[in-house]
Amino acid sequence: MPGDDWTAAWQPLRDLVGHDIDPPGVVFGPDRVEAGAIRRLTEVLELDCPLHHDEATARAHGWPGVVAPYTSVWSYVFAPVWEPGDPAAFPDSGRNELPRTSPMQTETFPSAPPTTHIFATNTSYEFVRPLRVGERVGITGRRLIACTPKETSVGRGAFVRVGRRFLTEDDEEVCRVELEMYLYNPHPVDPEAADERDE
Repeated sequence: MPGDDWTAAWQPLRDLVGHDIDPPGVVFGPDRVEAGAIRRLTEVLELDCPLHHDEATARAHGWPGVVAPYTSVWSYVFAPVWEPGDPAAFPDSGRNELPRTSPMQTETFPSAPPTTHIFATNTSYEFVRPLRVGERVGITGRRLIACTPKETSVGRGAFVRVGRRFLTEDDEEVCRVELEMYLYNPHPVDPEAADERDE
């Protein structure tokens, strides 16, 4: 029936595929890469690669010194969850409470229809090189790669894929990432089915 195509609501976002959907520029993380932070990260992972703790070995392999594990790149770009003077990060003490602010709470998309739920479906990284001690890294805005409306078993929505780049203050690229998420509204709950599950 004409007018029943719910996917039409996603067309304005689909029209932005291939375009930047965030303001231009690079948003830098709050801290520079520090040897102590690398040590704490590798310690908890029991990651004993000498490139992350031995200056001589790192230099022998062409680096100016100790480097951070590739996968730590997000640690250096996420904004703080709490800073001095802020109210408590977790305003409520319930089991499933969320912090007052979170980097994931900013995943909104211009021109997308309203949705209430989101989950990540795929992440792909292309690392150019690891971060060096003393560097500060930032991340570019999102470039929309794909928007595919789809009804799934959990609801109606769209798989949305974006690309971003991690850059140093010298504008040197260290990583490219593609992130895909499913933005959706859950199917209405059938009260009878819910009652059967609860029994």
